[in-house]
Amino acid sequence: MNDDTSGTAALALRPLTARSIVLSTLLGHHPPRLPARALVRVGELFGIAEGTVRVALSRMVAAGDLRQSAGSYALTSRLLARQTRQDESRSPRTRPWGGEWEIAVVATSERRPATERTALRQAMAALRLAELREGSWLRPANLDRSRPAVVTEQCTWFTGTPDDDPAALAGRLWALDGWAARARDLMAALHGADTLADRFTIAAAALRHLLSDPLLPAELLPRDWPGGQLRLEYAAFEAELRDLLRQYLAD
Repeated sequence: MNDDTSGTAALALRPLTARSIVLSTLLGHHPPRLPARALVRVGELFGIAEGTVRVALSRMVAAGDLRQSAGSYALTSRLLARQTRQDESRSPRTRPWGGEWEIAVVATSERRPATERTALRQAMAALRLAELREGSWLRPANLDRSRPAVVTEQCTWFTGTPDDDPAALAGRLWALDGWAARARDLMAALHGADTLADRFTIAAAALRHLLSDPLLPAELLPRDWPGGQLRLEYAAFEAELRDLLRQYLAD
């Protein structure tokens, strides 16, 4: 883009690489498996040479990101879990909210290994809970999802309601204004991008941003919350890209 104050530069987005194109393409494809020739042609669509894409595929297999079978490449279980989280961030399963919050308290006072602490934090982030203080996590009870073993084994769970204003509590737990500002910047950049590569890069960033949407009840969100609109914008881009790739790969 010609305007240095907008687009990928202003958003501090890294340029596309062969790896990022392969990964984003498979994460957005259902099922997440494509033949090598298809991934090569996707790379060509963004000006990346066939050899560069094939080297990236080999390295991703070696790193455990992809598995190869019968000339096709598919996501491994770790990245399948990421795809599931992305899908849920785009179409969150919510339920009516009656004011209750879910609360998790780490159930042991003993110092846990760093790997366990990291796994617990990652699981809590995936469940979209926020840490009130060390060892205490909470969020409004408006999401319909299961809890993995890492949190059920290490935490004791409660439901309750805050004595203070719940909207004020949500504002302390999540940086809502910052999230909303970033979402609006991403949408503006997506509208203003004049190349497919820029649109692809910005859309991938939008999808990552949706992973950090706290998915709060409407009563606790600032006015004009852009989460729903960002989902619509991303869905429109995905449909456009899917149609383009279908035409491109059919040639």
